[in-house]
Amino acid sequence: MKALLLKEYMQLEVTEVPEPELGPEDLLVRVRACGICGSDIHGIDGSTGRRIPPLVMGHEAAGFVAKVGSAVTQWSVGDRITFDSMISCGKCHFCRSGHMNLCENRMVLGVSCGDYRRHGAFAEFVAVPQHICYKLPDELPFEHAALIEAVSVAVHAVEVTPVHLGDTAVVVGAGMIGLLTIQAAKNAGCTTVYAVDLDDAKLALAKELGAAEGFNPKSCDPAEEILKRTGGRGADIVLEAVGATDPIKTALACVRKGGTVTLIGNITPKIELNLQSVVTREIRLQGTCGSNGEYPACIDLLVKGLIKVDSMISAKVSLDDAPDAFRRLYNHEPNLMKVIVQP
Repeated sequence: MKALLLKEYMQLEVTEVPEPELGPEDLLVRVRACGICGSDIHGIDGSTGRRIPPLVMGHEAAGFVAKVGSAVTQWSVGDRITFDSMISCGKCHFCRSGHMNLCENRMVLGVSCGDYRRHGAFAEFVAVPQHICYKLPDELPFEHAALIEAVSVAVHAVEVTPVHLGDTAVVVGAGMIGLLTIQAAKNAGCTTVYAVDLDDAKLALAKELGAAEGFNPKSCDPAEEILKRTGGRGADIVLEAVGATDPIKTALACVRKGGTVTLIGNITPKIELNLQSVVTREIRLQGTCGSNGEYPACIDLLVKGLIKVDSMISAKVSLDDAPDAFRRLYNHEPNLMKVIVQP
């Protein structure tokens, strides 16, 4: 089969690779759409240590069942399908207590990190265990279904955040995950959501998708503006979707005393933290990782139009054109957000 192989760092090649072997409880999925994630872009130069070549990347995908393993009984060839990016074992303490995203033995599709190598979905076919798979309704296009993984990250982040009806929220970072988080926060009961980003075009899109206002730190102090709009208190919750020192500082400056800052982004492994501000203002810092069973809800949100993704899809490309799409994304081409590869 054809696949997009990360042969060496910064070297992507469309080539023939063996079709995945199918275990007894696996499904072979004919990939119809796979999104290029920011983690794929950050991974191709070796800086994250989680994309060690040779590797077929890709974990945001949808397609239909092409074959089923010998022990599979609930799936049939032709079923429309998507799947979680994380493969949990179902047996460890965390899986058994309902926290599959914290599985002690988890693997992530399209990732190799030294401990394991799991080829992903930038290919004609990918093999996935049936317990991470979900059926898709006919009315949901494959290119939208490929973004359910990203939607689930945003929905899970809001799910673990203590949200109360009528809360004011701030989302720092208006990239793909930030834009989805704005919509998820509104669906969860936040009546006012503000966006913060360094890109005015992203802030404009954030307002189209439900943000009340957008603030660019290059032209104003977002914390001052949010304090003005909240009677001097600050936002009840802040969700940070970048993962670097400056945006996290902004997040802490925007939240009220006793509020919660949920950290979604992780592009840098270490940050500077104003510990005194967190302690003396009794701020709750909440990390969030992936998703934990939110896929059915995310499918429903997309089908009902309560979360919209179409405006975030900048381009759809063939597998042959995927290396060029990676180059454009790596070079931060303006107004290029989500690229869908259609093998």
